[in-house]
Amino acid sequence: MRAVALTHYLPIEDPKSFLDVDLPRPTPKGRDILVAVKAVSVNPVDTKVRAPKETIEETPRVLGWDAAGVVEAIGPDVTLFQPGDEVYYAGDITRSGSNAEFQLVDERIVGAKPKSLSFSEAAALPLTTLTAYEAFFDRLGIDRDGGNKGESILIIGAGGGVGSIGIQLAEAAGLKIIATASRPQTTAWVKELGADEVVNHREDMVAQVRALGFQHVDHIAIFNDMRHWSAAVELIRPEGGIVTIDDTDQPMPMETMKMKAASLHWEFMFARAMFQTPDMIEQHRLLTYVAKEIDAGRIRTTLDTVLAPINAENLRKAHALIETGTAKGKVVIEGF
Repeated sequence: MRAVALTHYLPIEDPKSFLDVDLPRPTPKGRDILVAVKAVSVNPVDTKVRAPKETIEETPRVLGWDAAGVVEAIGPDVTLFQPGDEVYYAGDITRSGSNAEFQLVDERIVGAKPKSLSFSEAAALPLTTLTAYEAFFDRLGIDRDGGNKGESILIIGAGGGVGSIGIQLAEAAGLKIIATASRPQTTAWVKELGADEVVNHREDMVAQVRALGFQHVDHIAIFNDMRHWSAAVELIRPEGGIVTIDDTDQPMPMETMKMKAASLHWEFMFARAMFQTPDMIEQHRLLTYVAKEIDAGRIRTTLDTVLAPINAENLRKAHALIETGTAKGKVVIEGF
């Protein structure tokens, strides 16, 4: 089968950072399904895993953790899908990735593709949807169905992939959304998606949020990086919660968090698959739920840029765009 892989971890400008290769087609066992990949999207995690280091892969390594496609074959223990089903998923960071014609993935982390979306539109969604959904509803404990209606949430880094779907999930839950964006394009984008207020995370966020009339906010999601930690701690309400998707080696003073009895939550959507948690089927359920919300017109795709076909050249272009830190929404590559 055709695939895009790497053997050396190189700067994306190096033409050898990704290679077009031929690999054996895998065979599904157990609860795995074999998916014929139709479209993939690129996330910051892809660029972090591919970042330059001295490691050399003896056999080509396939990256990619977002895909939409068609079930080609199923393992003997599969109960959720049949060949011919259209699916979307974010995969498992410990396994071979989606930048290949065929990929094995555990059925418990796969959802039925939204019927109203193309494969490219669907491929833009899984990883960021899982991340935002788990951050809000599993980690912060916000009620998906409106039990926290009217409460405020500050989404830091709202113009990226996670923030783009996060705004929509927060709006559906009835929250008052303060989004951050730093450029005219991303400011317009987050407003279009449903943000009630927008502040610039490259300026004094505390002053901007308080100028809007919020002394504190009920919930905070840090969807870019932890340089905003001090501002988040200052703005979170007593007994509120902060969730972040970014690991960091920066100092994270906790005195004010303790005084406020505020909570910090880490979100990593690969945790369920990586550790085979007893509840990993929740990712199947939430992707299926979001697909229904999309087909009902309550949530939209976050696709912004499409490249074709899936090959080493276009993977390099997509990674380069993500590494600029200026992409809005999602970058998708379609078709082999």
